Amino acid sequence: MRPGFVLSLGRVPYDRAWDLQKRLHRLRVAQRIPDTLILLEHDPVITLGRKGDPRHIQAAPEFLKKLGISVFRVERGGDVTYHGPGQLVGYLIFQLNDSLSRVRHLILSIEEALIRVLATYGVRAHTDPDYIGVFVGNDKIAALGVAVHQRVSFHGFALNVNTNLEHFRLILPCGIQNRGVTSLERLLGRPVDLQEVESRVIRAFEEVFQLSLEPRRLEDLPGLNPEKEEAR
Repeated sequence: MRPGFVLSLGRVPYDRAWDLQKRLHRLRVAQRIPDTLILLEHDPVITLGRKGDPRHIQAAPEFLKKLGISVFRVERGGDVTYHGPGQLVGYLIFQLNDSLSRVRHLILSIEEALIRVLATYGVRAHTDPDYIGVFVGNDKIAALGVAVHQRVSFHGFALNVNTNLEHFRLILPCGIQNRGVTSLERLLGRPVDLQEVESRVIRAFEEVFQLSLEPRRLEDLPGLNPEKEEAR
């Protein structure tokens, strides 16, 4: 198995996490870090992918501002999605090598890992030939959207664990008209420990991507703390 890093960051504002992805992307392109999986939560936020339709945000800007929900246009694929507390977000700073040479293969691998995680809770999830993401019945439980630049990916997935599903009423999720949304909490009828889900996600990603993910602290990554490195 190839070595990799995993960063478990807790709740991070979206703009800070977006900036962090770009910095880690540069380090991965320069071969200063191995493939790195970032796991975190966000405060309530709406994001639009490269070709996302702003009309799929169904709440007025004034109402979103009142709720404290920001909107970001980002580089990932996909349309509009919501992030918020209780949702496990994963960002993949992965190099596309010979066995992972196409973006579609990357997406299929992410979907497979999340399906395996859900199976450990007794939830039978599946993909949909018409849409990207992971579904349970007719409802989406995980949204995906990635970007690839210089053969290194960023952005990733959002898995609804204990997410406030009412906030999805603010958007047309992923621009899909005929699907709903769900969460592990709704399916199991109880709150689910997010750290437990993180651990299962890490194991599934190790299996699917053939990685050995070593936990790392952000401050210990090379290139992110030049003052610390100079002190050495």
